[in-house]
Amino acid sequence: MTREGHTITSPKERLTQGAALFILLVLGGLAIAGPSGLLAWGENLRVLDQRKAEIARLAHQRDELKLQVDLLDPNHADADLSGELIRKNLNVVHPDEVVLILKPER
Repeated sequence: MTREGHTITSPKERLTQGAALFILLVLGGLAIAGPSGLLAWGENLRVLDQRKAEIARLAHQRDELKLQVDLLDPNHADADLSGELIRKNLNVVHPDEVVLILKPER
């Protein structure tokens, strides 16, 4: 120990302290600016909201498809839905029917 109360450190101790300080600085930087750090928090929340909306949309679409599958069950198929799909996919029309083609508005 010196007169001023400071201890003299060896080069090996200084290297160890420098490496520890460097690691702490890197970890601190990642905690703030890393991919899951504080600065990315708002972006992660925005992406989470988008994903939840997409999940809700896909769940609704799945439910609609499940309803159609249930209505097309070979044991008790819905006559209206099966007739609609036949006309739409196979272009089959009875002789006494009139076909109106509606174009969607742009």
